[in-house]
Amino acid sequence: MKKILLLVSATFVFYCSPKVDYDALRNRAKSTFGTLPEKMPGSENDTPELIALGNKLYHEKRLSVNDTQSCASCHILDNKKGGVDNQKFSPGAKAGTIGGRNSPTVLNAGFHVAQFWDGRAATLAEQAKGPILNPVEMGMPSEKAVVDKISKIQEYKEQFAKAYPKQKNAITYQNIADAIAAFERTLVTHDRFDDFVKGDNNALTKEELKGLQTFMDQGCIACHMGPLFGGTSYQKMGAVRPYENTKDAGRFDVTKKDQDKFFFKVPSLRNVALTAPYFHDGGASTLGDAVTKMASHQLGKDLPKKDVDAIVVFLKSLTDKKRL
Repeated sequence: MKKILLLVSATFVFYCSPKVDYDALRNRAKSTFGTLPEKMPGSENDTPELIALGNKLYHEKRLSVNDTQSCASCHILDNKKGGVDNQKFSPGAKAGTIGGRNSPTVLNAGFHVAQFWDGRAATLAEQAKGPILNPVEMGMPSEKAVVDKISKIQEYKEQFAKAYPKQKNAITYQNIADAIAAFERTLVTHDRFDDFVKGDNNALTKEELKGLQTFMDQGCIACHMGPLFGGTSYQKMGAVRPYENTKDAGRFDVTKKDQDKFFFKVPSLRNVALTAPYFHDGGASTLGDAVTKMASHQLGKDLPKKDVDAIVVFLKSLTDKKRL
């Protein structure tokens, strides 16, 4: 009964009253989402030397077979990017190669339940190992080839020694992945929504607050809840109305269980305004498109344009303040 009264009170704010009940809306948002933690799990053990090494490796094109591609090629962090390359599918290091799924953001990735759209990597380090050896991504032939290549670079000999002072032979494939993961654990974003939940009534505009209300009332929180607005579960793409693309079986490719066909990790909506195109197949080119399609396929709803627009306005408030 208490939750029902809270919902009615918050809804009344925008449709029957000129005055915003900040406390009612904040309390509902706080219980539904909370705020992002300041640090990612595991970061307490990351040293400045390890993070510096990981930063360098993350941007290191020599980790690819022809020295043309790094992690940062598909997961761009500068120029106010959202940790993606904004392409439907990313080109690989070798001419003519291209990935089969849309590159997800690396921002806040260490908070996710698992890595990749199908959850095949449990940790950031495990994820970092994949693209380097993937023939349609960075294309290196083996772990040994990667280690041999990096071991010949003097600056890395020095940096690995500093980052792993207790290890005699510090340049290993595992250490390369662990260092990249340590750097990625620093990629925690901070946005105006968190400011609002923490008590700042001026953090969001009235239009954004109305969008937040609409987002919750329309049922988007069935999948996009918690501090990440997603990122912690798997859901079937086309739960109510079938999704048009059935070529990618999603998590089924990992588990081989029929019940996992077309299931994908629910993406986090943090920084979503920066990460177009959307979905595992890049099937939505704009944020409005994505909201409309998700309402249809996942909720069985044909949202009116005013609701789609309101939700889009709110989702833009989830952009990291450093990337505005």
